Amino acid sequence: MIWILTFLLSAYSINNYRRQNSMNSDMILRNFLNDEEMELFTKYYTEWKGGGKDKHSYKVIPKFYYRLPTEEEYLLQKLREETRAVSLQRKSRELLDNEELQNLWFLLDKHQTPPMTGEEAMINYSNFLIVGEKSEPKIKHFFKAKVFAKLLNGDPYGRISLIQFFNYVMRKVWLHQTRIGLSLYDFAGHGYFRESDLENYILELIPTLPQLGGLEKSFYSFYVCTAVRKFFFFLDPLRTGKIKIQDILACSYLDDLLELRDEELSKESQESNWFSAPSALRVYGQYLNLDKDHNGMLSKEELSRFGTGTLTNVFLDRVFQECLTYDGEMDYKTYLDFVLALENRKEPAALQYIFKLLDIENKGYLNVFSLNYFFRAIQEEIILHGQEMVNFEDVKDEIFDMVRPKDPYKITLQDLVNSNQGDTVVSILIDINSFWVYENRESQSPSDDSSAELGDAGHERAFAENPPE
Repeated sequence: MIWILTFLLSAYSINNYRRQNSMNSDMILRNFLNDEEMELFTKYYTEWKGGGKDKHSYKVIPKFYYRLPTEEEYLLQKLREETRAVSLQRKSRELLDNEELQNLWFLLDKHQTPPMTGEEAMINYSNFLIVGEKSEPKIKHFFKAKVFAKLLNGDPYGRISLIQFFNYVMRKVWLHQTRIGLSLYDFAGHGYFRESDLENYILELIPTLPQLGGLEKSFYSFYVCTAVRKFFFFLDPLRTGKIKIQDILACSYLDDLLELRDEELSKESQESNWFSAPSALRVYGQYLNLDKDHNGMLSKEELSRFGTGTLTNVFLDRVFQECLTYDGEMDYKTYLDFVLALENRKEPAALQYIFKLLDIENKGYLNVFSLNYFFRAIQEEIILHGQEMVNFEDVKDEIFDMVRPKDPYKITLQDLVNSNQGDTVVSILIDINSFWVYENRESQSPSDDSSAELGDAGHERAFAENPPE
C-alpha cells in the first residue's frame, strides 16, 4: 500500500507541476531534446494530430470512424457517458433562461417602431439591429437579416411583428431544450432512438404530465407501449427499429404528448389525442373486449369483431399472414399497429401498411387480379345480405379513375398517396361497411356528410340508417 500511495502522490505532484508550467512546455522539451530529436518529435507529433502541409491533401485521409466501446470496456463506456453529459450540460447553459427572455422582451418593447398595426407592436430593421447590439451574447445570433426576412409579412413600412419574433425565439429555445432533453436518453449517442430509449423517456415523463395523474402504475407499461407505437408506426415506416430525434422534433406527436401538461385540457382535446389517458384506456379496453378467451392474445376470429365487425375474412387472413404473430395469434403491440393503420387511413404510413396486405403477389403494385381477389369477399357479403350484385368491372373502373396511376394497369403505393383517394380505395376493398357508405354516398342527405368519413363512428351511423336487408 505504501508504494501505491507514493506513486499516486508522485503522479499528483507531476500533474500539478505540469499544470503550473504548461506555458513553458516547449522550453522544457528543448532542454531534454537536441535539435534533431526535436525536429523528429515535432514532425511525428504534427502528423499524429492530423496537421502538417498535407492536412488538406487527399493523400492523408483523416480518421472519420470511432467505434463505440463494447460492453466489456466499462471504463470507456463510463468516460463516453460522462463526456456526453458534460457536453449536453454545456449546450444547456448556452440556452436563454426566463430572465434573459424577459430582458429581451423589454428591449424589443422599448424599441418598437410606430405606427402600430391594430394592437400589434412592430419593429423595423434599424431598431432590430440596435436591439441585437444591446442584447446578451447568447441572443445575438437571432438578430440576422435572414431571420428578419423570414418574418416579413407584407407590412407597408417593412417591419416585423414583435410578438412573432419573440415567439420565434421562444420556439427555437424550446426546440433546443427538448433536443438536449431527448439526447439524454440516446444512450448510443447516434442521434436516434431505439424503442427502449423512447420507452425510458416516456416512462420518466409520465409523472410530469398532470393529465396522466389518474393512471394506475400497473397500467404504465401498457401506456408506454401505446405511446411508443405511434412514434414508430409513423416515423419508422421501414421498420428499422430506430427513429431520428430530429424527426421526433419535426413531427407534431411530441407536441401532442407534452400537451398533457395542461391541467385544463378540454375533454374534446383529450379524446382526439392518442396520448391522453382516455384514448389509451379506450384502445386497451377494446383489446381486452376482443380477447374473449382471456389469454392476452387475439385470434383471427376475435379480431374479426374489431370496430363494426365488417372487415372481410380475406383481409383478416392477410393480416395474420403478414403481421408478426405468436402461434397464430396477435399480441398487443401488433394490434396497436393494426389500429393505427385503420384509424389513420389517409396517412402514407397507414396506406403503406394496408397496401402491403393488398399486394398478395408481392410485386409492389396492385393489378386487376389483386383488386378482384379482395372485392370477391365484398360481393359474397352483398349476396349474403340479399343485396343486388355489384359488377366488379364498374368498381375496378371507378378505382382506376380515382387513382389515375402512371401505369394504366398497375396501382403503386405512391399512386395511392398522390391521388388523395387512397383511404377510399383501400376501405371499399377490405370493409363491407365502408363499401356500403361509398355505394350510397349520392343518396345520403347533406346533413349526413360526416358519415362519408370512413371512421368507425361514421360507419355505424351509416350502416344503421341504411342496413342491408
